[in-house]
Amino acid sequence: MNSTIEITTTDYLQSLQWRYATKQFDASRRISEEDLASLQEAIRLSASSYGLQPYTVLVISDKELREKLRPACWNQSQITDASHVFVFAGKKDFDQDLIDSYLNLVSSTRNLPLDSLSGYGDFMKSKLLELPQEVKATWSSHQAYLAAGNLLSAAAALQIDACPMEGFEKKAVDALLNLEEKGLTTAMIVPVGYRAESDETQHYKKVRRTAEELFIHI
Repeated sequence: MNSTIEITTTDYLQSLQWRYATKQFDASRRISEEDLASLQEAIRLSASSYGLQPYTVLVISDKELREKLRPACWNQSQITDASHVFVFAGKKDFDQDLIDSYLNLVSSTRNLPLDSLSGYGDFMKSKLLELPQEVKATWSSHQAYLAAGNLLSAAAALQIDACPMEGFEKKAVDALLNLEEKGLTTAMIVPVGYRAESDETQHYKKVRRTAEELFIHI
């Protein structure tokens, strides 16, 4: 059993060593429907505070739309050349409906009486609903980042390239994707696909702080 864990851990760490923020994608290669479904499932299974998942993820393959998005993303070629573009959009605001819908989902999924969850629901409402709107928006974007991290790890495990991007004009992207009317705002954009052979950055050594610098054991 231990050997299986060691192999799995080694493979996972090797996939993280393999991945990098891909600068040039091979526009001729597409992710299979099976792998795309796996990436989406990895996002769906992401951790989030209270389990509320206060975000929506757009999966964009439409070429015309991506051509329109590219100028708003600092003209970065990944937007148009990648196989697909994931846009993580957090809720700008929310009310008790977000919590109530989650409690209903817990009740139906776990076959629990809804009233048995009322205490937990009241606790979440007391912690979240009185927050200022801008704090709610920031909190939602943080949860979206957790989901984006799952996407990056899952993509690496499948030997699919990805590039997490914050280089974009938020208002312009939101307008192009009609996010304002949905009560959403873009948190992160992640193009996914396969690296181009001409992308020299794939050969760069990974630069990270040492474990001694990064971790404090107490």
